[in-house]
Amino acid sequence: MKMLALEREVTGVTDDRFTPELLKSEARKAWQLHISGVIREMYFSADKHEAVLVLECETVEDAHRSLAELPLVGAGLIAFDIVPLTPYDGFARLFDS
Repeated sequence: MKMLALEREVTGVTDDRFTPELLKSEARKAWQLHISGVIREMYFSADKHEAVLVLECETVEDAHRSLAELPLVGAGLIAFDIVPLTPYDGFARLFDS
């Protein structure tokens, strides 16, 4: 199932906690999730520079488990809201009699 993962701010986290080593580990794990097919697309929002990921997982719980492997999530520095997606069915209205 395709899902959208939207990073959200964690209250009380300061920028100094995002060390270069931790950020490099984050990039490495994101790459591993990408090549394994879990993360299909990766972006940052232009306005807040927060991660926007397109995932392919069986369940929302699987998505949360996969994202928990990210070092920044594991350290409690970022969190994600997961939005499960289904195909748009609105075009069917065009063919109603």
